[in-house]
Formats: sequence, C-alpha cells, structure tokens
Amino acid sequence: MPELPEVEALAAFLRENAVGHVLVRADLAGVQAIKTFDPPLSALGGLEITGAARHGKFLDLDVSGLHLIVHLARAGWLHWRTGLPSAPPKPGKGPLALRVHLDAGGADGPASGGVGFDLTEQGTRKGLAIYVVRSPSEVPGIVRLGPDALHVDREQFVALLSSRSGQVKGALTDQTLIAGIGNAYSDEILHAARLSPFKMADKLDDDELVRLFDAMRTTLADALDRQQGQKAATMKGEKRSGLQVHARTGLPCPVCGDTVREVSFADTSLQYCPTCQTGGKPLADRRMSKLLR
Repeated sequence: MPELPEVEALAAFLRENAVGHVLVRADLAGVQAIKTFDPPLSALGGLEITGAARHGKFLDLDVSGLHLIVHLARAGWLHWRTGLPSAPPKPGKGPLALRVHLDAGGADGPASGGVGFDLTEQGTRKGLAIYVVRSPSEVPGIVRLGPDALHVDREQFVALLSSRSGQVKGALTDQTLIAGIGNAYSDEILHAARLSPFKMADKLDDDELVRLFDAMRTTLADALDRQQGQKAATMKGEKRSGLQVHARTGLPCPVCGDTVREVSFADTSLQYCPTCQTGGKPLADRRMSKLLR
C-alpha cells in the first residue's frame, strides 16, 4: 500500500513533471473508482495543472482550482506515460482505473496529447478512489484525518497515544488519529522503537512513547529521503529495499540476526522481530491469540 513517503514522493514527481501542463482529458476505465459526480470528470478538460500535494495518503492534483484527488488504496499506483494511445480505453475489469492525457508542451504548448499518466489497481478487490472536487475538504476521508505524521509534535503525539485504547499497531495506522502511516511503515516504526505491535497504546510509559515518536519521525524521514528524486516507476522497489522487517518473514533481522516472524489476520499480516520487540517470545500466529503486552 502506498503510504506517506510514496504519496509525498508522487506529489513531488507530479510537481516536476505535470504542473504547467494542460489536462487535455481524463478517461475513466474503472467506473467503480469515481466517487463524485459534481463537478464531472470532464470539467477538468482544458484546464492547467497548477499544483500537487498530499493529505495523509491522499494524492491531490490541483487543476486550476478544481482538485483531482486519489486514494491509491492497497494495490493502486500511478504510472507516468510518454506514449499514451489516443483512443479512449474500454471500461472493464483490468487494472486501469483512469487515464489522464496532458498536452505535450506545457500550458503554452500544443494540445496534442501523448504524455500523461495511468492510475491502476491490481487484484480483484478494488479500493482505489477518485474524487473531483472544488476543495479537498469535500472528501470525507480527508476531513477525518488526524494530524500528519510528519508534522505532529512530540507533545501532541504523546497526548494522542496516551488517550487511545487498543494496540499500538492499530493506533499508528488509524488515519483519524495520525495521518499517513499504513501497514508497512507501522511495522518498521515499531521495530525501530523496539515495541511489540500488540502493546496497548495507553499503557506505554514515557520512555516508550519517546522512542516511538523518534522512531516514527526517523523512519518516515529516511524513507522519504530515499524516495525523493525517484521516478514513479522505481518508487516501489526503493520502498522494498529499505524495509527491515515488513514483508521479510523468514529472513534474518538486520539488527540482531533473529528470524523475522509474521502474524496473519483475515486480510492482512504484520511482521516483527522477537528479539528486538517481544523479549524473544514469538507471538501466536492466530487472530484470536492471547495478545502479548
């Protein structure tokens, strides 16, 4: 799932490559992806792209005051294209959700198309969401966002976590509490902080809260540094190359050498190092296990 570092890097990529271009047209291929109808998608045609930003894990393309906002969900991605076909794509069950055609020469150049980007989503479970709105505040998911993980200060972070009942893994990924962190980076943050994912958030002591805050800021900042300057096509690989425990089940922990373990749930999983995080005790790999605290 694209998280804060990847979405921030995509916004930077679009600021460099798409801002100043005219959006010639946007072709919807995945009808289930569009979540708004006023303004219509066609209203973007002929307008200049003037900015790109991020709200949590939402990507926001400013098109002369209208906003094309995308949540990439679990398996969505943006692919920059330099040779887009002129014919509109046929709606269907394939990975393509939206194709955006840009003029070839910027705001003052010819409106001949040919460059632009595709929004795609792999798999059969479709969660990618597209909004065309006059203001980001019209997107319900953005309105509900908590403070951004890169901008929350330590005092605010401590107050938020201390007031949250439930496991710290769930607290980190709750977008209404702190925005931008998903399954992968929460695993990485907890590993860096040497905390069990099942530790209760409101039971963390002062030292643990400080370690968690510092790990969050360092992990996200390092990931963002690795992503900056990458092309959209290489960002996923760069993310994988920097992971310490997430998606590394069965491999040695790069810190201590212990085997990275996994806990599986109905539709997701988490990874952790027993030596670094749980006092050497493996967590039971079943959903209703007695949770280690």
